[in-house]
Amino acid sequence: MKLFTFLSNQPDNVLTRSLSDAKHPFAVAAGFSFFSNLLYLTLPLYTYQVYGRVLVSQSVPTLVVLTAICLFVFAVSSAIDDFRARILINYGVMLDQRVSGKLFSALFDASLRGDQGARSQALRDLDTFRQTLTGAAAAVFFDVPWIPVFIIALYIIDPAVGILATVGAAALLGLALWQEQLMRPAQREAGDAQLRSYAFTEAALRNGEVVRAMGMLPTLGGSWARHRAVAIERGADASEISNMFSNIIKAVRMAIQVLIIAIGAYLILKAKVPQGVLFANMILAARALAPIEKIVASWDPLNNMVRAHGRLMALLARAEPSLQATSLPRPSGRLTVENLNYAPQGATRLLLSNINFTVEPGEMLGIIGASGAGKSTLARLLMGIWRPNSGVVRLDGANVFTWSREDFGRHVGYLPQDTELFSGTIRDNIARFRTDVSDEDVVTAAQMAGVHEMILRLPKGYETDVGEGGHTLSAGQRQRVGLARAMLTKPSYIVLDEPNASLDSEGEEALMRAIDVMKSGGATVVVISHKPSIFRAADKMLVLREGRIELFGPRDQVMNRMVKPAEVRAVEAGR
Repeated sequence: MKLFTFLSNQPDNVLTRSLSDAKHPFAVAAGFSFFSNLLYLTLPLYTYQVYGRVLVSQSVPTLVVLTAICLFVFAVSSAIDDFRARILINYGVMLDQRVSGKLFSALFDASLRGDQGARSQALRDLDTFRQTLTGAAAAVFFDVPWIPVFIIALYIIDPAVGILATVGAAALLGLALWQEQLMRPAQREAGDAQLRSYAFTEAALRNGEVVRAMGMLPTLGGSWARHRAVAIERGADASEISNMFSNIIKAVRMAIQVLIIAIGAYLILKAKVPQGVLFANMILAARALAPIEKIVASWDPLNNMVRAHGRLMALLARAEPSLQATSLPRPSGRLTVENLNYAPQGATRLLLSNINFTVEPGEMLGIIGASGAGKSTLARLLMGIWRPNSGVVRLDGANVFTWSREDFGRHVGYLPQDTELFSGTIRDNIARFRTDVSDEDVVTAAQMAGVHEMILRLPKGYETDVGEGGHTLSAGQRQRVGLARAMLTKPSYIVLDEPNASLDSEGEEALMRAIDVMKSGGATVVVISHKPSIFRAADKMLVLREGRIELFGPRDQVMNRMVKPAEVRAVEAGR
């Protein structure tokens, strides 16, 4: 229970609160363990009665009654153990339901912040932690408090037997602690190297096309192999230590049991105890020492559980706190950016500095600038994906970052520069995997995006499975489906980052028609692109240069100034 207390006595978050709430189910499980261990005393009593009474009296009825009682008690004990296991399993389900969603959000937020420690390993850590905490390894600790009870029973039989059992238990526990101390560094290094190899594999698979095209597999394989080698070598070192101590502990335990039998036999020869006590000694001694040996066998999963808990706590500590926001009405689309400044964590300079502008409902803003000017960064800030260092982005006066994400998402659309689709059907992706979206809404969004006919030409139409990451579709098709997803339920505000990067002329015409439809419906449209042709419907233009606004105003005015030489613009700006 000290392990459980340590795990729950940590900084407050959803995991520690869930562990704190486990006190009741764990107390009930401990109560079941009390009765289970108490009933186990039936076996040595049964053995004592058989050898001390039945064999002396030659009474078959007594043997039958004693055997029936013993079997019934064992059946009850088995049912109690089953109930204990069910309690722990049900708690594990509850723990996962309460923590997994928050953990997924924390992992997602950390990834958006560019946190290199954010990996899908966190969800595997939760599985490891939950399965070990509610499984056989942790359940052993419910039997540990009963070691003194069985040793006291041995003292009652004879002090010499009790002393031997006490010394044996202390020796086994000392060996177990020594083993854990020697194994800990090797296990930690092996675990860290294993995580690095997994992360390297995931990154290589995500960029499989680049790896294959440029022949990078041998060099990447070499880097992966180095991480893997460290994991295997240090894991082997830990396994060697574990096997050595397991064999030593097994030999010590068997030696203790042999000595207990020898002492019992000696006491019988001296007529100090009846013969039945010999077998009772054996059973009680085995039961007293068994939990220690089980703990030794569970060191590896328990250490993995503790390390997983540490990583989970670190991830949750870095997570953004949940922002409680009042549900707001559908916005009209007035976008205002006030004194916006942004730099990623650890950066030495601002990526965006002193950004100010306003876009009215029904207007289209075109954003243009050289690579690295901060256009995509601005898009993420306009959508409330990242928190600005200072300043604010407002939609109808409300801060887009603190707006409830689910509520905000129902009124807006976003098409990032790299369009990603999720494993599922085209319909699922356009519907954003929402269950409250009708087929009519999906088809309307596809028609607005000009992708309806393209979808119908696919083998299964809207039910076509796009595969992992949408790999069954071309880049242009993914981008057009992503546009339809952004236009679901006719958003009031939509941001499109390089929406025509992968489009052919037909797709670009469809995009222009979609922008016209959104504008005519009163939506505020922000489009980022390197291609000036897409800005023919723009009302305002914004030119970014090294994170600052170089030009902003009506489209024609900005376009005219952009074609003038820089020297001329500088002179005009100085007038």
